[in-house]
Amino acid sequence: MKSYRTVHEAAEKEIVISKSRFIGYVKPVSTEEEAQAFVDEIRKKHRTATHNVPVYLLGEDHSIQKYSDDGEPSGTAGVPILNMLKNEGITDVALVITRYFGGVKLGTGGLVRAYTQSAKEALEVAKVIEMVKYELVRVRLEYNQHGKIQHYLENNPQYLLKDTLYTDKVEVLIYTRREDEEALMNKVTEICCDVGHATVLEEAYLAISNGEWVK
Repeated sequence: MKSYRTVHEAAEKEIVISKSRFIGYVKPVSTEEEAQAFVDEIRKKHRTATHNVPVYLLGEDHSIQKYSDDGEPSGTAGVPILNMLKNEGITDVALVITRYFGGVKLGTGGLVRAYTQSAKEALEVAKVIEMVKYELVRVRLEYNQHGKIQHYLENNPQYLLKDTLYTDKVEVLIYTRREDEEALMNKVTEICCDVGHATVLEEAYLAISNGEWVK
């Protein structure tokens, strides 16, 4: 998986539409077991609710998906939420929309709009992020070379500074996308005059929102 969209954290949001309470619950998940446990948790919490509509999606191609209208008219609850998630390219997420009926019938179109709105507002609170694959590079420098790499990183925001360690040398830990790695390595060689060196340590997915690293 090169990159994908999901949510940053678990969240909930309640809205009222035509006297019915809609409580949207959302959580990032990595396995179907985790997703189902979340659904079961919300259902248990709201045993007396009129409906608890579950939806979850996992995998790059949404290879795992489950949804239900939970007693609402067919196609008015789970399906529109599922389609919204797919259209937004969001995966590895579980949602439950809890409804307490307020006595006013919404009709088919009204239900679709209400459940979709509830899901969207819960997602907004949870913060949709892009998970992007980076490589972690360790750069070892002499102390008098450190300022040059700092200046380079400040002027090249595609690189993300994880940490700086000070021992007999300066070790700078930098996240880079694979397509930017060669340029970084070349710059290290230029700065160090072949004295310093850079090593790829590992690959990791980082959460990115509006171009910023969400730690």
